[in-house]
This record gives sequence, C-alpha cells and structure tokens, in this order.
Amino acid sequence: MNPVIEVRNLTKRYKDTLALDNVSFDIQKDTIYGFLGRNGAGKTTAMSILTAQNLPTSGEVRVFGENPYENARVLSRMCFVRESQKYPDDATPRHAFASARLFFPRWDQELADELIDEFQLPLKRTIKKLSRGQLSAVGVIIGLASRAEITFFDEPYLGLDAVARQIFYDRLLADYAEHPRTVLLSSHLIDEVSNLIERVLVIDAGRIIMDESTDDAREQATNVVGDAAAIERALDGREVIHRESLGRVASITFLGRLEDAERAALTAAGLDLAPVSLQQLIVRRTQQRTPRHDALAASDVTQEGVSR
Repeated sequence: MNPVIEVRNLTKRYKDTLALDNVSFDIQKDTIYGFLGRNGAGKTTAMSILTAQNLPTSGEVRVFGENPYENARVLSRMCFVRESQKYPDDATPRHAFASARLFFPRWDQELADELIDEFQLPLKRTIKKLSRGQLSAVGVIIGLASRAEITFFDEPYLGLDAVARQIFYDRLLADYAEHPRTVLLSSHLIDEVSNLIERVLVIDAGRIIMDESTDDAREQATNVVGDAAAIERALDGREVIHRESLGRVASITFLGRLEDAERAALTAAGLDLAPVSLQQLIVRRTQQRTPRHDALAASDVTQEGVSR
C-alpha cells in the first residue's frame, strides 16, 4: 500500500453541526476514487481540509507525508476543482488558464488547448458571463491539464450536457492511462462514473461507511424477487437494506455475498436474483441513518461549506 493521503480521527464541527465525525481513511497513489455520498454528507468539507482550504476541529491530515496547511511543496502538487469556484469579476478563461499554468508545475498547455477546442469554450468572454456549462468546462480543463499528482473534482461538471460529460470521462481515462495520478471524483451521477472509478469511498452524515474496491463494493449486495414468504425463509438472518412488496410478491435487497450453492437453492425455490448497481447499493446504504445522523445532516445545509 502506498498512501499519498492519510487521514486520522478527522473531526470538523460548525457550531452545533458535526460535519465530519472522527473520520479515518487512506488515499492510495495513482488510483481513481469515487468520493460519494448524499448532499450534506461532508464530502466538500473533507476535500477542503485535505487541500488546506479549511481547518479541522481535531484530527490529523498528512499529504505526501506532510501537513498540507500553508505548505507550498504539497499544495503545488494538488488541484482542487469545485463547482462553486470563484473568479475575479473581470477574469476570462484565458486569465484562469494563465494563472493555472504558473501554479501547476506539470501543466500541459497542449492538452489545455485541445480541451478548449473540444468544449468550444470562448476564451475572451468574462467568466461571470459564461453559461453554467462553460463555467464547468473551465474547471474540468484546469483539473485535467494541471496533471497534478492529486486532483479533486468536486462535481464541477454538473453544468455539462451529456456529450460534454462524456468528453470529460473519456479524456480523464485516456490521460490517466498515460499519466497516472490520484483522482478523487465526487459525483451524484454514480452510474455514469461507476466504470471510471477503481475504489469507492462513501461518506454518510460525516462518517465513512464504505472504503473498498469498486468490484468488491458491487458484490456487497444482491436483489431477490419472488414469493414474499419464500424470500423471508431463504434470507432469514441476512441484513436487509431495502424491501418492496406488492401482494405476495416481494423485491428485497440484502447485504452479503452468496455461495454458488445458495444461489442454486434460491433459483430452485423460484426466486429471481439480480446484481445491485453501485448507485442502488449506495442509495440503499445511505438511506439507513440513525435519527441522530438525520438531524445532523438536515442542519448541514445551513452551514457554508457543508452543503455537499
């Protein structure tokens, strides 16, 4: 294991709101992560602390083995692209890219020029007059062309249409293959990014509830459909995370892997088995909250920097 980020017992509190609750995890070198969770889960807060744009209440963060706060050696090796990025009123995309070229030592101008053309970005228009999609393109171009050793994408591509998002995904994979680095991709479009990400890091109400490879995550749960009574007998003792029923027919999603013999027995009982998509799994897992965490998450949206 070769972590480039180490987080230990990280806590962030905004007055009465607990945004991060004693969080610990590692981020490995040259890996694409899906940093996933509901609005208010604490994703943006965590990334802001990792990039030294926010301070923790307690706990420790090490990036490349060092504290990133006011550490130019570390900060020049990271790029944080966020949807709510602010620019001076008179700034144009050309100004934003010129500044990025000065800050990021691995900046690739040729790649930036290619992306500007692909996204059809007007360079001379002030950023405040750009459409939401054009503004998203500015962030995506900086994130890709910086070729930073660690790049955080905090949903900067939400304004892009489906074609532009596919350009981003294709370009990210192609450039990652040629220039490996660590990428943290925060997204609500889980099904769209599921084929990009190698590891899944899920945060819910300020706590990490999943940290594993995408393949292992996909195998965590199974959906079974059929006679409700037969399903209940077959799944006795298993952890059910979602249940729907219509008359005597039920659809139940449960955690845990099935052995071949168990699958055969369920099929023989007339029950249909289906895999659970990554998005379905995460939706079901993050629906399971304690009342205390529900109250905390509801208050998150009132605090700046905790709304994602």
